[in-house]
Amino acid sequence: MSKHPGEGTLPHNNSKNVPFLLIALIFFIFVGLAFLPSLNEGVAHDMAALSNGGEGSFSGEMQTIFDTLQYGRSIHVLAMLLLGFGFLMCFVRGHGFSSITATLLVVSVAIPVYMLIKSLEGEGSPLSIETFLFAEFCAASLLITIGAPLGRLKMDQYLLLGILFVPIYFFNEWLVLESGNYAGFLDTGGSVLIHAFGAYFGLGFVATTAKKFKESPSCESDPVSNQFCLLGSLILWVFWPSFTSAIVAPDRVVLTAVNTIFALCGATIATYIFTKLIRGHIDIEDIANAALAGGVAIGSTCDMGNPGMSLLLGIAAGTLSTCGFSIIAPKIERLIRGADTCGVHNLHGMPGLLGGLSAILITGNAGVQLLGIVTTVLIAFIGGRIVGFLVGLLGTKSLAYSDADEFEL
Repeated sequence: MSKHPGEGTLPHNNSKNVPFLLIALIFFIFVGLAFLPSLNEGVAHDMAALSNGGEGSFSGEMQTIFDTLQYGRSIHVLAMLLLGFGFLMCFVRGHGFSSITATLLVVSVAIPVYMLIKSLEGEGSPLSIETFLFAEFCAASLLITIGAPLGRLKMDQYLLLGILFVPIYFFNEWLVLESGNYAGFLDTGGSVLIHAFGAYFGLGFVATTAKKFKESPSCESDPVSNQFCLLGSLILWVFWPSFTSAIVAPDRVVLTAVNTIFALCGATIATYIFTKLIRGHIDIEDIANAALAGGVAIGSTCDMGNPGMSLLLGIAAGTLSTCGFSIIAPKIERLIRGADTCGVHNLHGMPGLLGGLSAILITGNAGVQLLGIVTTVLIAFIGGRIVGFLVGLLGTKSLAYSDADEFEL
C-alpha cells in the first residue's frame, strides 16, 4: 500500500509556535488560579457546601444518591466524548494521531473554561454535578464543530478554536434557556443547543475556505481507519441513553433511555435500507454516522415522547442523514464554498433541526420553538465565521489530512 503524503518523515519545524503556546499556558494557569476559593466567591460557596455534605432540593442523603447516579452518567458521557468521538474521527487515513489528540485537547479546554464562566456568572452552582454535565455538553458541541475542518487545522488551531468556542456556546445556551425570552422552548437532550449549534458553528468556520486547500491532498480512508470509525460509532450508540438522560428528572430516566434506544434503532434500520437503495451497496460512511442520527433527533423530546414516536423519529432522522451524506452534502459544500470533513451537517445539523421541530408536536408552541432554533443557527454560523477568521491567523496546516507535519512517525 502506498504511503500517505509525508508519511515516514519528521514534523516540520514551523509546527512549533512558541509565543502562542506560552500564551495558552499562561491562560490555563489563570483558569486554574480563578478556581481558587480565595479568589472566586462561587467556588468558595460550593466548596463549603461540598465539605458540609452538599445541599439541594432533596434531603442530604437523597441528594448524594441522586448526584452519584448523575456522576455515573457523566462518566458515560466522557466515554462518548473521548472514545466515541475520538475513534469516529479516525476514518481519515494517516490522520488518526491528530484526530485523537485534537479530541483529547478540545475536551480538556471546554470543560474547565465552561465551568469557569459558570462560576463567574453568579447564578447556579459552578461545582455541581449538573454544571459538570453541562460542561460536557459544551465539549460535545465543540467536538461536533471540529469535525467540519478536521484534517485541515494545526493542533494549535484546535486549541484556540476551543477557547473561543466556549463563550459563544455559553451565551447561546444562556440566551435560549435562562434569559426568559424563550420560555417554553423544549430541548432536553440538546438536539438544537448541542448538535445543531455545533454543526452550524462548524459550517460557519469552514465557509469560504475551499480555495485555501484547493491543492491539498484529498481526504481518504481505508479498511483499518473505517473499522476504528465503526468502533467509535458503536461506543456512541451504547452510551447515548446516558447522554440524553443525564439531566432529566429521576422518574423520567427509564422512559428517556427507552425512547433514545428506539430512536437509534429506527435510524440504524433506515440507514441500512436507504444506503442500499441510494448507493446500491452498504456504505461505511452512512452506517458509521447516519445510524446515530436517531440519537441526535430524539434529544429535544427524549423525556416527553413515547417509544412509538421515538422509533418513527429515528427512522425519519436516519433517512434524512443518509440522504445528506449521499445526495445533499455536495450541494451544501458548494453553497458555503467549504468542505465538511466529517459531514457534521448530515449527522448533527439536519437531524438536530428535525429533533427541534418535532418538539412542536408536544409543546404546541411553534413560535417559541422556531425562534429558539433560528436564533441558535444564526449565532452558531456567525460565531463560526468570526472564530474561523481568527483561527486562520495562525496559518495553514502544512500537510492536510496527515499526521506527518506534527507527529514523529
